[in-house]
Amino acid sequence: MSVAEVSAPRIDGDRLLRRLDELATIGAIEGTRGCSRLALTDADRAGRDLVVAWMRELGLELAVDAVGNVVATQPWPDDTAPVLMGSHIDTVATGGRYDGNLGVLAGLEVIETVLTAGLALERPLAVAFFTDEEGARFPPDMLGSLAYVGGMTVEEAHAVTDRDGIRLGDELARIGYLGPEPCPGRPPHAYVELHIEQGPVLEETGHRIGAVTGVQGISWREFTVTGQSNHAGTTPMHLRHDAGHVAARVAVAVRELARELGGAQVATVGRLDLHPDLVNVVAGQAVFTVDLRNTDEATLR
Repeated sequence: MSVAEVSAPRIDGDRLLRRLDELATIGAIEGTRGCSRLALTDADRAGRDLVVAWMRELGLELAVDAVGNVVATQPWPDDTAPVLMGSHIDTVATGGRYDGNLGVLAGLEVIETVLTAGLALERPLAVAFFTDEEGARFPPDMLGSLAYVGGMTVEEAHAVTDRDGIRLGDELARIGYLGPEPCPGRPPHAYVELHIEQGPVLEETGHRIGAVTGVQGISWREFTVTGQSNHAGTTPMHLRHDAGHVAARVAVAVRELARELGGAQVATVGRLDLHPDLVNVVAGQAVFTVDLRNTDEATLR
């Protein structure tokens, strides 16, 4: 038997890229290569429907749970735990076309390659996408996978609201992804996720791929600074109680703290809302977020 006859089949890279590009047309942001599919919006529903259609084309068995997580499994004669691949397809407001999507569609590509080659496996393969991984609309981030492993009850997840007061549970029902399967979900034999780096390190060092050795812990906080609104032209600097100025100084201090700690510590002030948000008025209130991340839990605390 030749080496070619026993070598593993290769995925169809062109097919994978075509699917990535097609998914990216849903919620596409004009003038960019990015897209916007906030969790449980109409765009997210359209993205879900497309990926589910691809899963069905391969004859996979679909399971949608009570928080909208979707798991598609290779048909199998018994309840052998699968090797699960996956990620998410929701995005932030200005998301990229590969973040999350690559992990889901690469998993789908692996399964299609295995099925086409007729390989006999010891256990089934499965691919999943989890609800609201980004947390950009319904906090916290990774909400769907948190519920899948039992870290949040279905009732708690359904009660989460977005900034407009809309409940996650109501949106699941509205878009048709309030599934019957229970949470926590069925534990897999193993879980594998291919993901873009989302940073410049591999490119800077000239490496094509890296293996994850640690996961960034996350701490999100929202702060409100209360000052006093006054006219920008007639209020002397020494008599101002400028909430925007205080928020700006905190943002600088947060950055400097992260630099002092060094290592894997990063810090971001990602949202800043000023009130009354007028060009000629001293801000009377500032609401801002602080995102802290570190692979060391003790340092993060």
